[in-house]
Amino acid sequence: MMAPPEGELVEEVRARLSTTPGALSPHRVAEALRAAGRPVGDATVLAVYEALRRDVVGAGPLEPLLRMPDVTDVLVNGPGPVRFDRGRGLEVSDVVLDSEERCRRLAQRLVASGGRRLDDAAPYADVRLPDGTRCHAVLAPLAHPGTAISLRVPRRGGYSLAELHAVDALTHDGCELLRQVVAARLAFLVTGGTGTGKTTLLSALLAEVDPAERIVVVEDAAELRPDHPQVVGLEARPANLEGAGAVVLRDLVAQALRMRPDRLVVGEVRDAAVVDLMAAMNTGHEGGCGTLHANSAADVPARVEALALTAGLGRAAAHSQLASALDLVLHLVRDRTTGRRRLGEVAVLTRDADGWVHTEPAATFAATGELVVGPGSRQLIELLDRRLDGRLP
Repeated sequence: MMAPPEGELVEEVRARLSTTPGALSPHRVAEALRAAGRPVGDATVLAVYEALRRDVVGAGPLEPLLRMPDVTDVLVNGPGPVRFDRGRGLEVSDVVLDSEERCRRLAQRLVASGGRRLDDAAPYADVRLPDGTRCHAVLAPLAHPGTAISLRVPRRGGYSLAELHAVDALTHDGCELLRQVVAARLAFLVTGGTGTGKTTLLSALLAEVDPAERIVVVEDAAELRPDHPQVVGLEARPANLEGAGAVVLRDLVAQALRMRPDRLVVGEVRDAAVVDLMAAMNTGHEGGCGTLHANSAADVPARVEALALTAGLGRAAAHSQLASALDLVLHLVRDRTTGRRRLGEVAVLTRDADGWVHTEPAATFAATGELVVGPGSRQLIELLDRRLDGRLP
């Protein structure tokens, strides 16, 4: 394997090439090396050329990490080693960004490839790259200790429920239960913290939907890629440089309702769009679903209440809408010791005497795979029996 050239040598060649026009080529690299009084052996020329080429093509030095099997996230925390996650927690890679200037240049190029700008006037951006990777970047000095880049890598083809079972994200019982939930057209939210696999599980569940059904997916950034023949995706759009042209999630939910969806999906409920989703689920659109950040299934009613408040919906109305719109919460957890992401709990919704909504565990899955039946199990069985009505053997 060719040894990487010294950073100082690469930067010197870069500076000389920037003073004259022309495409990057080994010939121009060799000329720049001669002008700098450096060795011009074939190995040196090719090594410097490859280092420069990586900085202007694709994700540059991060490209090998993005192509690694099972990688879900690649993270740059300013100058230093780049970290990545492939389902076992963060790992330190051999890729090192040796200066803040290099981090900044990489962040600006990635954001530009997604159609946005990143500079001191607009020091942060969230874009989708041409290959589907989601890129979020914040420039220093807003980010410490330097420019921060977070890349979320979509899995090519997505997981199926069987594959999630194979990697221990689902137990056998959990897998069978979720298949029945989809077949029964129950409305649910997939919840969990950041990086627990909410989008991955939702995509796998949508792949189980009857091929005759039409799925309309609304997302801030397109990440859901279910293996299903009838999926229409709507993606929100940020404002342009003049501050115009924004299309928000709430607008897209309203459009989706006019597109004859059999299943309406909101990829991530994070704002007032939760009101529109609940309204849609209360107008005959069975099987609606989405994802929501929450620390536990028990926190979901409070999270929905807070989001609904931003749309001007009072607490009592929010709880009333939630109770009639949603059937289940599928909560994901991430084991601290192993980093393994898995289904931790299936909860049903109940209302107390005052009308406030609470979640009640129906099935809890221990890290060992043991299934613990909860007090909400009877309600879950009744929901499945009523909706399936003999459709499953």
